[in-house]
Amino acid sequence: MEPTTDDRLMLFGVHAVMAALDNPGRCIGRILATENAENRLAAAIAKRGLKVERVRPKDLDRLLGPDTVHQGVAIETEPLEEPDLAQLVARAGAQDGGPLVILDQVTDPHNVGAILRSAAVFGAAGLVTTRRHSPPLNGTLAKSASGALELVPVALVQNLARTIDELKSAGVHVIGLDGEGETLLEDAPLSGAVAFVLGAEGKGLRQLTRETCSAICRIGTSQTLASLNVSNAAAIALHLSSMRRRVHR
Repeated sequence: MEPTTDDRLMLFGVHAVMAALDNPGRCIGRILATENAENRLAAAIAKRGLKVERVRPKDLDRLLGPDTVHQGVAIETEPLEEPDLAQLVARAGAQDGGPLVILDQVTDPHNVGAILRSAAVFGAAGLVTTRRHSPPLNGTLAKSASGALELVPVALVQNLARTIDELKSAGVHVIGLDGEGETLLEDAPLSGAVAFVLGAEGKGLRQLTRETCSAICRIGTSQTLASLNVSNAAAIALHLSSMRRRVHR
């Protein structure tokens, strides 16, 4: 098997590959699969008109690393086309538009993947993260996202504070989530175009990010264990927003 080229990446795992095959915006160069994996994905592969390169599990172990849970399938693909900020604002501001999720240097690909899953489930308008200090949108993240990377548009930006200012100028209410926030998120107005900003594990929101947000809110928790994992906090905020949208339909 030839190695992947520098401008392409490998996605792996049945759910991530199935979602990529079903995404017309995903350009796929080749697919490598065991006989069992090919059988599971036969309809999607046929629809794409792809010729499968038959491999053994140990071939994929060599290509992707021995600890990779590839489930017998991998594809070589180009990165997805990035949305621009105006597109995400339009999605968030549309009738029944979901919130944007903004990540402030969340570097764990498993956390970002879990946040993408919640974003897809609860109808988020998109995700914004920085080009630096963020995990690449590659196989590990896509596997953790379980197909959601193909469903939620992701914008990569150079300067987060400047981007938040642009969002506010476009009419987006930007809410930073922090355990020290004075206002409960449950009491905050979530109508119109909204964005939730979440900080990295341990460090939380950076000071400049906090100062740039429209408001800082906390999620109501028991005092027994007040802190929440960043992906759990994202899921709670997105679920609350989804419930509010249902009420106001």
